[in-house]
Amino acid sequence: MGIHVNIGEAKNRLSELIAASLRGEEVILSKAGKPVARILALDEAKADAKAERAAKWDAYIGSGKGTVDPDFDWFAPTFSDDEIESFTKFPDE
Repeated sequence: MGIHVNIGEAKNRLSELIAASLRGEEVILSKAGKPVARILALDEAKADAKAERAAKWDAYIGSGKGTVDPDFDWFAPTFSDDEIESFTKFPDE
């Protein structure tokens, strides 16, 4: 379906509409409610925008690097058997 925008509104939102076309969205400009033009991103610009988004994603994913201990034993019991037994006993036992 894409984005349909009146030409007058497109003047104020041009940067936003260009960014949308770089993301692969179809942007249609209308005059008096009738489609008259389409904003298309150049292939080189699409490739650059995609590489930039990928770099941002890689930086975001890599931002947690070193925060998790790879040697941590997730399956090791947190409490000893005696501690678990003390939790399950009633005070009068």
